Amino acid sequence: MNERIRKFNKADAPAFESYQDIIARDSTPVADLLALKSNPPQPTDDIPLDQFTSQAFFDLEMERMWPRVWQFVCREEHVPEVGDYWVHDIGDWSIVVIRTEDGIRGYYNSCLHRGTKLKPSGTSGWTGELQCPFHGWTWTLDGTLNEVPCAWEFKHLDYAANRLPQVKVEVWNSFVFINMDENARPLLEYLEVLPEHFARRDLSNWYTFIHFRKELACNWKVVLEAFMEAYHTPVVHPELTTVVGDWNLQHDVFGDHVSRDLSAMGVTSPTAEKRTEQELLDNMFLGDPSTAKGGNRMMVPEGETARIVLAKTMRKNYADKYGMDLSDLSDAEIIDSLKYNLFPNVMVNAGVAAASITVFWPVANDPNRSVMESFRLRPFRPEDGRPDPAEPVTIREDESFAKVPGLDPFVAKVYDQDTSIMRWQQEGMRTSKKGKATLSSYQESRIRRVHETLLTYLDA
Repeated sequence: MNERIRKFNKADAPAFESYQDIIARDSTPVADLLALKSNPPQPTDDIPLDQFTSQAFFDLEMERMWPRVWQFVCREEHVPEVGDYWVHDIGDWSIVVIRTEDGIRGYYNSCLHRGTKLKPSGTSGWTGELQCPFHGWTWTLDGTLNEVPCAWEFKHLDYAANRLPQVKVEVWNSFVFINMDENARPLLEYLEVLPEHFARRDLSNWYTFIHFRKELACNWKVVLEAFMEAYHTPVVHPELTTVVGDWNLQHDVFGDHVSRDLSAMGVTSPTAEKRTEQELLDNMFLGDPSTAKGGNRMMVPEGETARIVLAKTMRKNYADKYGMDLSDLSDAEIIDSLKYNLFPNVMVNAGVAAASITVFWPVANDPNRSVMESFRLRPFRPEDGRPDPAEPVTIREDESFAKVPGLDPFVAKVYDQDTSIMRWQQEGMRTSKKGKATLSSYQESRIRRVHETLLTYLDA
């Protein structure tokens, strides 16, 4: 074990500088929402590993959880015009989300003649109608059965009763969600504190400039949980410890569905040797200060910090490039990683610099396969017109995130480090004699809440 980590191996908690301590030194007042702290005590029971490896447990998730939760599908920018559609798959379920004259609707992706999928899985595009590719039964975009070849053979057919069955569709902050439960609570209620916490983060005038999907040989919860804690950072990402707080992240649990972690940028990890403010700023540019702006090295003036300089620079750059006024946001809201998790599988980063939405999907009906899908967001000037969203790039398990156009090489390396561990973890779970995971009381508290909420759905 690394010596700088070993020194913390003692029963008494060391005196780490907290996230609140860090943001209190910024050039702006602490934002009210970031000042909140909520982490109620939870049980410390071990988590059975068969919740990750068992086909029977996976089948229960498919039967009792996935059809009853609000699932993120795409952004409104992916279905902007009438006829634009997006196919969403989860296990055996397949839903066509489509823009109609009356808004966005979601239909079960199955012909009411003999069951053929109306649109292939994994596709998106435009269509003027929904036609079965097998025998040609055709529905209008509002779900009305419009045409049946050889209609004289179907005098017994009730056209009105053969409208395409719908799922619930609702939109929040430009994100499109579906729910297959006819009695589901409204999306805004399900989102708990998210609408309030994102009241100043309208993402409708942002667009997807990077979109990737990574195939992984692990359960969907394995990859989800890797992005819900920074306990692993000093071991897996030692280079990150020179620029990011990790063991001193703030973890908040707000309800059954929503939690967050707040991670300070431009600081030294508690496990790393202390850096000067100038070294911190230099490291934020990946060790190459010439990448700052115009090849000129950015300097930290006396009395300021790397965080203050980063926030000032971003305010100016966003004003110059996008005409965007960030003066009402705190330094932390601009530069930090502010990751909100929505049960079961959504992660939304509210930080301006890291704005994104990431989802972690099971693949087909296999508890040992998953996909990590991320939409990285960027603002644009409305007067210039909305750019088209980036096309998704699919990365195989054995390929690097460096394959994704536009993705920062340092970020790609960090993602590669994260995902390289996941097959090992899944395989290790299957061979485990102990058969259980022991979670920490604070740094992995949000992971525990995921499992508690999951069991609530499965037991209902």
